[in-house]
Amino acid sequence: MDITVDVWLRGENHATTHVICPVHREPREWTDTDVTSLLVAMLRMLDRAKHPDAPDDRPVALRGFSWIVNPFESGGVVIAIEMTLGAIVAGPFDIPERELNTMIQNVLAAERAKVPAVSGGPTTVH
Repeated sequence: MDITVDVWLRGENHATTHVICPVHREPREWTDTDVTSLLVAMLRMLDRAKHPDAPDDRPVALRGFSWIVNPFESGGVVIAIEMTLGAIVAGPFDIPERELNTMIQNVLAAERAKVPAVSGGPTTVH
């Protein structure tokens, strides 16, 4: 499924629009694995906007950012991620806000529970 994302880098005056394709199911059929793939793809796209020469397979830690699921004006919901690097917004998605919020919370809790945790630093996107 093609997902439109808008990327804004801190210090820039404009956003850019990109398409990512991390999942094949429709939003109402998503699993936690699909949500993980989406969040990872969003963070990689934000990183790629700032560091176009970075490898596409850099490890991604699902921590160190703020996120929100918000209703979209013409229907559905969007996911917005903000960090010191900038912000990225994906969607809209045809899925209940509460359901998507719960899945994201589950994904982030599972990431925190992983041992060993992915170390931060210049080789990790987060």
